[in-house]
Amino acid sequence: MSNGSIWNPDNVKDVAESVGIASLPDNVIEELARDVDYRLAQVLEEAVKFMRHGKRTTLSTQDISNALRVLNVEPLYGYESTRPLRFGEASLGPGQPLYYVEDEEVDFEKLINAPLPKVPREITFTAHWLAVEGVQPSIPQNPTAINHADLLPKGPNANPHLAAANGLDNVNVKPLVKHVLSKESQELFAKLSSALIDETNSEWQNAALSAIQREPGIHQLVTYLLTFIAEKVTHSMKNLFVLRQMMLATESLLRNPSIYLDPYIAYMVPPVLTCCTGKHLGPAQQAPSNASSETLNGNGVNGNGGASSPAHYQLRELAASILKQMCKQFSASNQGLKSRIARACLKQFMDPNKPLGSHFGALLALQQITQAEGVKMLVLPNLRIYDGILKDAIADESRRGDAERVLGVIIGGLEMVERAQGPSRANGFGNLGGLKDRLAEKVGEVVADKIIAQGKSGVAQVILETDLSL
Repeated sequence: MSNGSIWNPDNVKDVAESVGIASLPDNVIEELARDVDYRLAQVLEEAVKFMRHGKRTTLSTQDISNALRVLNVEPLYGYESTRPLRFGEASLGPGQPLYYVEDEEVDFEKLINAPLPKVPREITFTAHWLAVEGVQPSIPQNPTAINHADLLPKGPNANPHLAAANGLDNVNVKPLVKHVLSKESQELFAKLSSALIDETNSEWQNAALSAIQREPGIHQLVTYLLTFIAEKVTHSMKNLFVLRQMMLATESLLRNPSIYLDPYIAYMVPPVLTCCTGKHLGPAQQAPSNASSETLNGNGVNGNGGASSPAHYQLRELAASILKQMCKQFSASNQGLKSRIARACLKQFMDPNKPLGSHFGALLALQQITQAEGVKMLVLPNLRIYDGILKDAIADESRRGDAERVLGVIIGGLEMVERAQGPSRANGFGNLGGLKDRLAEKVGEVVADKIIAQGKSGVAQVILETDLSL
């Protein structure tokens, strides 16, 4: 800076006179002018820093305000504007220009008669999946991915270096396949999948289920495990061991607190529903040599006096409990999950062409999912129609055991309704035999006979008090 002051000393003199100081020595005026020069340079230097950090080449009033704030100087007010300021010039005399901000003149008549501005739209918020496990779903909110490599020439004579030269060698959106996983994750998945279906080593089976239930790193293998479970259930309908292992693996996934399963729950339901209401589960058993020539049913149940293997029923009970757990955990985040499963189970229960094993699993799952209210609204009104199926099954020696199991589930559901009604008031029903005709009109003869035989007066009263005409 030169010895001469950039700031005009006369401005200092004018300011001094405005505050009542009539005479200032010339040397004081010169020093004050130089101090003003220094302060201005300091402010501008700080303001330029803000401008450069903002990646701009135009200095704004906001930069000056920020600089004053950094220097602990009271900021200037009235210069913040979204529109560029217009500066006017006025002359106070020869060589005495005065600059000011021009005020916009507003015609009140035009302002009053001008149309009102449009009402701004209300602020709304919405949420969507930007990406799920690294894969961007095709929804309107997400930008459309354009594969520029499709525009390049293809064929045996295409230049293999053309894509790389254009920077398009890695633009293909690859699906989530095995090579995305690390080598350790691939080895872990191979170990888990082989251990789950290894019938010879129960220790490995338990270790695999424990890892699925507790390890947080399993979240990288969720899609692979679900695909593995679905494929094994589809191709191993005759192998009860494999089906049970797949259900245990599904249950372990649901119990893992480190895995977020909401996006996958729709893909987890079909295999479990298949194991619950499947028509043919497990191998068909051969009748003993001393058995009659009765044919085998489709559930792996022999025809020897109605004795049935409980293996597939245990699988159906496990699948029903898993469906209950799914509805309990994910009904809030998956709208309609419980109603869709309940509808599928009710359809299986009311299908006369399905075996009793399917009816058993569907009825059990329906009761566990919908509880007493669902039994009262969905099962109880259909028992009279279902009575014909139970009569035919009980009359057949090869199916009597299956019918007894289904009948036991029905009675259990009716007891659930009784408990939901509160304390029993059936003390007045001393003779249940006299109520047989009325009960049969409600739930059919087979269920009515079972209620009377077991002396369940509370269940009988609940049935008789329920209006089934709706």
